[in-house]
Amino acid sequence: MNKLVKNQKGILQKLGIEKLNPMQEEAKLAITSYSDVVILSPTGSGKTLSFLLPLISELDKNCAEVQAIIITPSRELAIQIEQVTKDIGSGYKTNVVYGGRPFSKDKNDLKHPPAILIGTPGRIADHLRRGTFSAKHISTIILDEFDKSLEIGFESEMREIIEGLPKIEKRILTSATQEVAIPKFVGLTTPITIDYLDEGVAKLNIQTILSSSKDKLEALVTLLNHLGDQPGIIFCNYKDTIQRVSDFLNDHNIDHGCFYGGLEQKDRERALIKFRNGTHQLLLATDLAARGIDVPEIKFIIHYHLPMKSQEFTHRNGRTARMNSEGTAYVLQWDKEDTPDFIEALNTDSFVVDELVQYNKPTIDKWSTVFISGGRKDKISKGDIAGLFCKQGKLTREELGMIEIKPDCAFVAVKSSKIKQLISLTNNSKLKKKKVRLSLI
Repeated sequence: MNKLVKNQKGILQKLGIEKLNPMQEEAKLAITSYSDVVILSPTGSGKTLSFLLPLISELDKNCAEVQAIIITPSRELAIQIEQVTKDIGSGYKTNVVYGGRPFSKDKNDLKHPPAILIGTPGRIADHLRRGTFSAKHISTIILDEFDKSLEIGFESEMREIIEGLPKIEKRILTSATQEVAIPKFVGLTTPITIDYLDEGVAKLNIQTILSSSKDKLEALVTLLNHLGDQPGIIFCNYKDTIQRVSDFLNDHNIDHGCFYGGLEQKDRERALIKFRNGTHQLLLATDLAARGIDVPEIKFIIHYHLPMKSQEFTHRNGRTARMNSEGTAYVLQWDKEDTPDFIEALNTDSFVVDELVQYNKPTIDKWSTVFISGGRKDKISKGDIAGLFCKQGKLTREELGMIEIKPDCAFVAVKSSKIKQLISLTNNSKLKKKKVRLSLI
């Protein structure tokens, strides 16, 4: 049994995964056998693990410099990949850098160079210019969701990075888009392409919901009441619209989170945490949420605004019906609005919004999210938090939900009815050696 297979078995056990899916198996074999690999696979299909496993198996434990760079189009995707590398427990140092994060914090992290450096194109290019880390030992570059980085204007930074890495031996590109042109500066010679983009497409149901009002706000609420208590994402084209839609949903007592580029990084991260742990069943977002973020399986997406391009339509829809699950994409449309050709060609079923049967929501004890002022740097584990909340906080296992630990803090889903009791019993308690504060966010 070779080293990669041995390591893989232990890693999958840590992640709670029984076995790799066919795309991951094929991608792993290609990456270990060829120098240039392009992985085309839907959002949520596990591309991160498909390149991390072979990458980690080829790192040199005796090298104290950066050996691989992973470039992502968004902060969220960079943070997500870093978390997966930590969950794997490879023993190799990993750091993440991105715009909006203090540069001094980056420099401090990079004083002891990581084996794997993850980041957005602008910030990694900036570090290369300043010589914050050595490029002499970097032999692998991974461009995750590379077409998105190009689409949002990072071509010059990506070119600069690749030209600044003289010893690249392996290039891995991933995308959820078919037929994307790969620029020459990437340096691919005879790439092997792993294409799984058709997987799961048949399980996506697309429906058009017609609104008699151009505004569509009332129609949105009617549709949400029809769908009931299910996780979903509502896509808008503009961040200004999100505030207006959010206010309307609040007026109708519909809980939701917001996610778009204009938010502070802390607020973006917290919106995703509360969506993942069930505090919010709905996420109101721009196309920033169409790919590259870590969210759970969702039952539906709603196009509140019609997307402007077919690719945006595809990526939004890719948030649901992922791999082996089913999902529905709803196109919310004013009945006098022109339908884009790429949607009209699908011949979707159309329903007038007033025909939708309203779902009677049962009274349930919802989840809320508790903030803890201590994290991984304080050696705090999920078991430590669960122990404190269940023993001292008197929660049952059913009243304790998802726990997410960050470097300096943690977030825990707790049944809303138990929040007051929990905070009164555990606030200012010690976790490991740190006295922690608890608060509702």
